[in-house]
Order: sequence, then structure tokens, then C-alpha cells
Amino acid sequence: MIYNYLLNSVNVQTGDIICTTDGNGTFLPGQFWRLIGLLIPGDIDHIVIYIGPEGKCIEAGPKGVNQFFITDNVWNPSTMESQRGGIIDDLYGIAFPLSNKNLSASDELTIREAISLYCNSQLGKPYNINFFDFDTDKSFYCSQLAYKAYISQGINLNTKINIPQIPGTENIIYPEDIWASCINLKI
Repeated sequence: MIYNYLLNSVNVQTGDIICTTDGNGTFLPGQFWRLIGLLIPGDIDHIVIYIGPEGKCIEAGPKGVNQFFITDNVWNPSTMESQRGGIIDDLYGIAFPLSNKNLSASDELTIREAISLYCNSQLGKPYNINFFDFDTDKSFYCSQLAYKAYISQGINLNTKINIPQIPGTENIIYPEDIWASCINLKI
């Protein structure tokens, strides 16, 4: 089943990717996450996959692969913090991996359903602290989960478009890679 959800006045569908920046200046725990975000190249620090229904999302974070719910159609880090293992982040924008792919409506539906199934089947798996092992299916970090879901459908979101190549980091899938490989909308 494919779901639509209005998030901060933007329509998202099952499989679309919510991109965030770590931290939030409104309270102290957000400053901790802002420091973590400084270690990640690019503007995007975290990736969340919208699944639906309603505000259901899946992410890989401190709680491992976890689902949480956006309420009232607004990204509000303080109301979601307890569901997300303490993550505090601000909405940066939405990435639309299937836009401009010239897919038939049937193919797009099939891919969106497969992305949802893939992400749901990873729930409960631990967080992957070995960012160099992007190929594992035993644990996940945020952008690796999105990458693995889409590569299973033949769509590569790891293009290295905006990331400077530091020797030894070519196997890391950065959130900025996901953002840059998609049609996107900064909010």
C-alpha cells in the first residue's frame, strides 16, 4: 500500500526520504546532536524514510532500525525525541528518489511497496557503527538503510556527487550522497 502524508506543507509518499540536520538550537540536547552533525560531510546529517500510514517513518539511529511517528503534519523534534532514542534534528528537506526516473505508474507503485517492505523487515536490527561496512544487512546506519532499500530495486543513491573523496572513505554512504542523488526540495 502506498501512503501520502502532508509534512510541513509538502506531500510525501511511501519511500520518499526526509533529510535533516543534526541539532536544534532551542534546547541543550539539540546542541549535542549539532556537534555530532559537524563530523558528517555536507549539509544533510540524517536520513529518515517515510513509510506511512499517517506519519509513520523508519530510521536507523541510536535505537537501531526503529519506527516513529510524526504528528500533526509537522516535523517537531521535541515531540518525537523519545520515540527516536533522543535524536534532535531539524528538517532540511525532502528527497524524491523516484522523481524523473521515467517509471510507469505500475513500476513506481511496485518500487514504493518494495521499499516499504524492505525497511519494515529491518525493524529491530542494531545500529551499524562500522560506517565502512555499507554492504551488511545485519545492522544499519541511516543513509545505508536508504541506500540498501533502493539498491534492492536497482536504484543507486550513492553517487558521491557532493562529497570530497578522502582516502579510505569511499565505502561510506553519506546522507549528503542520498540528497544529491535525488530530485529534492529544501524546506
